[in-house]
Amino acid sequence: MTDTMRWRYGDTNPVIAPVASGTVIEIGDMLYQDAGNALPAATQADQGGNPANQQCFAGKFLGVAMQRSRAFDTNPIRVATTGVFEMDCLGGTFQLGDLMGADVNTSSPGLLNQQVAPVSGAQYALGRIARQEPVSAASVLVDIRSTVMTGGVLGSSYAGS
Repeated sequence: MTDTMRWRYGDTNPVIAPVASGTVIEIGDMLYQDAGNALPAATQADQGGNPANQQCFAGKFLGVAMQRSRAFDTNPIRVATTGVFEMDCLGGTFQLGDLMGADVNTSSPGLLNQQVAPVSGAQYALGRIARQEPVSAASVLVDIRSTVMTGGVLGSSYAGS
C-alpha cells in the first residue's frame, strides 16, 4: 500500500519510535512495538488464527505511522498514539463506540497494515468508531488508543468495553 495520511482530527500525542534497518513503513500503517522498534501490522508473526492475531497486535499496538521509513533507513519516525483516523474497511454499518481492530489478511495468515474490522471485545481493539455509518462504508473514522502509550481501549477514558 502507498503512503496515505489517514489522520483527520484530534490530538495525536506523537512519539518518536525507532525503526530497525530493513523495515518498510508507509504513512498510515498501523504499528506495533517489538524489541523496542516500530513494525507494521503485516510483519507480525502469525499467531495461529484471526482472533489470536488481532489480540496479539492489540496488546502491542503503538499507533499509526505519520512518517515513512524505507528499507535500510535507520531514522526514527513520528507515530500518532491517539487521534481520529480514516481507515479502510470491508464495509458494514457502524455505531458510535463500536470496537475496531486490525483486519485479517484473507490471502495469507496475518494482518493488513491499513485496514480495520469490527471486533467482539476490547482485547482485540485498537479504537472505537468516531462517526456513525448507517449505510455500508468502505472507510470509517476510528478514534485510536495506543496500548503501549495509553493502555489501549481499556486503559483510556472509555467507559466499559
